[in-house]
Amino acid sequence: MINIIEIESTQSPEIAVYSQLTEAELRHSKESELGIFIAESPKVIKMAMSHGYRPLSMLCERKHITGDAAEILTQISEQDEEFNVYTGDREVLKKLTGYKLTRGVLCAMHRRRLPELEEICRVAKLVGVMQGITDTTNIGSIFRAASAMGVDALVLSDDTCDPLNRRAVRVSMGTVFSIPWTMVSDPMSALKQLGFKTAALALRHDNLTLNDPTLKQCGKLAVVFGTEGDGLPEECISRADYVVKIPMHHGVDSLNVASAAAVTFWELRRF
Repeated sequence: MINIIEIESTQSPEIAVYSQLTEAELRHSKESELGIFIAESPKVIKMAMSHGYRPLSMLCERKHITGDAAEILTQISEQDEEFNVYTGDREVLKKLTGYKLTRGVLCAMHRRRLPELEEICRVAKLVGVMQGITDTTNIGSIFRAASAMGVDALVLSDDTCDPLNRRAVRVSMGTVFSIPWTMVSDPMSALKQLGFKTAALALRHDNLTLNDPTLKQCGKLAVVFGTEGDGLPEECISRADYVVKIPMHHGVDSLNVASAAAVTFWELRRF
């Protein structure tokens, strides 16, 4: 049953997930055993649902209840469960959230338990690794590039930004739901134990270039990217089987990490 609830106060506790809780508080929300996250825009919400994520509630501009959100609400109503849609006009929702909603719809959704590394890498040949990357836009962009270029899985160190951060999800265009991923404390060591060769993207005089045939000849390859500015820690670089750089021109020495990932995934694609 869909309950349409007009927002009477931006301080109402039932809409705290959209206005008051931090990302860390959402991850540990008592409303769901595994925490919750916020999906933004009808397209992203639909993609999340199509990959098995369950909606908890919705925040929606009044006009979108019978517009962009109508198909989503029809699908939810078929599940025969109580579901609250909190609504108001655009200015009320902007005041509540602190930003203009993309396509006027937010959805709080249940998280799922992260898969084991062995599960997502069982048949993987090319894996992307994010080591300590904290920018949400970069995270979302890397997920989108990895999905587009046929990367088999993504593995994140546990100090990397949460891919289910609202902005990361939106920038990824929902691909965070479609490509297998998980988080582990030491991705390089764990992947080596599964038989992967590791290639660290870094600037060093003894690098292989990205188009070196050695890399494509690896049966199982994990490509490791570090954060903006500092890049990968030296201890990660020293543990890698290969250190790799993207050949560049006109005095440019590096790319934004999301751009570097897209170029790398394209060059090393397995299709």
